Formats: sequence, C-alpha cells, structure tokens
Amino acid sequence: MAIINNRLNPEQYSNNFNDIHPPFETKDAALVEANRCLFCYDAPCIKSCPTSINVPKFIKQISTDNIKGSAHTIFSSNIIGGGCSKVCPVEKLCEGACVYNLMEEEPINIAKLQRYSTEKAIKEKWPLFQRKASTGKKVAVIGAGPAGLSCAHVLSREGVDITIFEKESKGGGLMTYGIAAYKVTPEFCEDEVNYITSIGGIEIKYNQELGKDISLAELQQQYDSVYLGIGVGLARQLEIQGEELQGVEDAITFIYDIRTKGYSNVAVGDKVAVIGMGMTAIDAATQAMRLGAKEVTLIYRRTQAEMPCTEVELNIAKLDGCNIIWLATPKEIIGVNGKVTQLVCSIIQLGEPDASGRRSPVESGETFTMDIDMVIKAAGQMPFEELVTNTQLGNSKGKITIDNTCQTNIKGVFAGGDCVNGGKEVVDAVQAGKEGAAAILEYIQLS
Repeated sequence: MAIINNRLNPEQYSNNFNDIHPPFETKDAALVEANRCLFCYDAPCIKSCPTSINVPKFIKQISTDNIKGSAHTIFSSNIIGGGCSKVCPVEKLCEGACVYNLMEEEPINIAKLQRYSTEKAIKEKWPLFQRKASTGKKVAVIGAGPAGLSCAHVLSREGVDITIFEKESKGGGLMTYGIAAYKVTPEFCEDEVNYITSIGGIEIKYNQELGKDISLAELQQQYDSVYLGIGVGLARQLEIQGEELQGVEDAITFIYDIRTKGYSNVAVGDKVAVIGMGMTAIDAATQAMRLGAKEVTLIYRRTQAEMPCTEVELNIAKLDGCNIIWLATPKEIIGVNGKVTQLVCSIIQLGEPDASGRRSPVESGETFTMDIDMVIKAAGQMPFEELVTNTQLGNSKGKITIDNTCQTNIKGVFAGGDCVNGGKEVVDAVQAGKEGAAAILEYIQLS
C-alpha cells in the first residue's frame, strides 16, 4: 500500500471531477420544467430558503422567457444564488418543501432552474444592479466568503465604500476552497466573485489575514464599521494515539489541496478511512475515490438516522463505491516506520440523547482492526478560538457572540456566518451577511 499522486490519466481526472449536476442542455428543457411549477400562494419553498428567494416568481419569469428578470429576482435575495444552486442541500430546503412531494411526484428542480438563470447572468455579465452614489462611508469586511461578499454587495449598493480583507489569494471562501470540485469549479467561483464585485465600490485585498497582517484595532480607526465573516476552518482532532503518523490528514487540508494544487498533484492512499459523516466527510471520501484510491471507507459513530449529511449526499458516496461502517469510532492508529498501516476502531452502542438531541455514542468494549494507509479526519470544524480571544471579542468556545443587531461586544464591529453559528450551509452565511449589512446601515445612519 502507498500514498501517491498522479494515479490517473488526464482524461480520467476530467471525467471523475466533471459536473455532478449538469445544467439544462436546452432552453426548451428549462421551459418544460418551469411550466411544471404550480406557482403556489404562500409558497413553502420560499419559507424553506434561508434567504427567502421568491421561487415561484423567478420560475414564472423563466417560463415567460424573462431570464434577466429571473436572475434579478434570485440575486436580490441571494447574490451568491449561482453558487448556491450548485451546492445547497436543496433536498432539505426548497425542493424538500415543494408541494409535489405531498403528491408523491418529483419536486420541481428548483436548483437547476436557479442555475439556468444565474449562470447566464454571470457568464454574460448582466448589470442587474446599480450602485448609489458614494456616501463617503467606509466599511471593512474580513473574509471574502459567502457572508462577507453578501454583506459587501448589500452595502455597496447603498453607496458604502467597501474594502474586503481576505487571507487567501482568491475570494469565495468555502465555495472556492472547501467544497468538492465536482460540485462547483474554482473557475466558476472566480467568475461569481468578479460578478459580485462588478457593481463597483468593493475592493478586495488578498493575502491579508486578521491578527497577522491586519489588526481589528487598526480597522476600527480607519473605517466607520467592521464586519467579520471569518468562518471556521480548524479541523477537530481525533485525540487518539497515532494521530501524528504520516498518512493522517484532515479533510479541510485534503479538499483545499485538491482545489489549489490540481488533481494529479494530490496524493491519496490505496485504502483510505474517512472519519465522520457530514458534508465535508462525504466530499473527502468521494474525491479520494475519484483521485484513484482503491478502497474508501466512511466510519461514523452513530447510525444513518443520526447522520449530519443528507440522503442525497450519502448516495453520492455509495454510487462512487465508498464503504460505510456505522456505529464505530477510531480508537488508535497503528503505524510502521512512522507511516499508517492500521486503524483500530471501537464498536459503539447508542445511549440516551445528548444536547444535540441525538443518542450518545457509548463504547461497547469491543474493537476491530482495518488495514489502511491513509486516515482523513472529518469529525467537524472548530472556530478560530485563539484569534477571537486575542481580539477581545466576546465568544462561546470560539464562536463570536452577537446581539440581535449582529453587533459584537465591541462597538461598531459586526459578525455573521460560520464564525457565529459554528458552521451551517452557504445559504445561511449569505443571509447572515444581508442581516449584518442592514444592521451596519442603521449603525452608520444610512437606513
């Protein structure tokens, strides 16, 4: 067994990382799907969208060939509506709420229709919004991810001059660096960021990290307000023996490398164990298979009933040939000459529900051992607790604390998205950015 790169040829990589949800091939196909919509009054699909996109309206606009109007309707509620159409777990949001589900029929393919409109707008660079004249007010946004970009766009439309400070060399945050490449490409993410900033009044300064290249105190002096959209990104450790061995990697780094280095340059093992069952775990497991791993096994300490990922995401892993072991948790990683060779797991029994409402995993005392050469840790992400604490921001175990106006304990400093909620969907971060922008406009007296 070995951990190596360049396992496949260019054509195989291209096929393996091709768009998993291809768009409508023709205009007629989009129109047929749009005309299935019942255009419900008090539509449940709107209520289930965190950004409250008027779904029946934008679909009606598609059915009448008003694609610009459709894109405007989407972007008015969610400026990252293009990316969200590719990565949102719509099966538990808008499509999951579609009334067709009650009729035992296929729900409207809302995501695909949303993609139909937004991709045209981004590709053809339609100027759907006009920025108000500059007010002279300046706001600093930390993080060019979904929350930061959403906040920046809303503020810029109102004439506020925005400077975004981003620690990476590209914008997009989780969209660019933390999601499987077969869901959304880096090229699309870059186009989407450029489209968002094309309204004007938004400058992004890359390779600028809070607490290292810039300080919160400096930004407070230079800007009328500051918005923090720094997300999360520290991998939760397994805290077991052997975690330091060569071949143990966290899923965040693994996915980041795939997004930045290119498929052929990312090494993967013959037999890979992925710890966890959230979206990141699924993305890591499926991409390990698509990079050429011979065997990938997902290990989760609860049952399918408690898994954090959706059924659709689980099925992606199954279709890719991933194995799944329920009711097991890693106990020890064994290695030879400093390299991973085996994983010892404890067999789990479920006890009483914990604080999350899910039954607590309890070790049974029995174990089993797997021959592997790579472990990918995807047991969750942690907030940047040290950074948050060092900047004197109120927090709960690293999650920034805000009031009902999105303001932190520091006057004029607002926050939202994963750095506040600990990690939700992209669409939740977009909504948080909108709410933060509304609060900032009131704070700087522009509302």
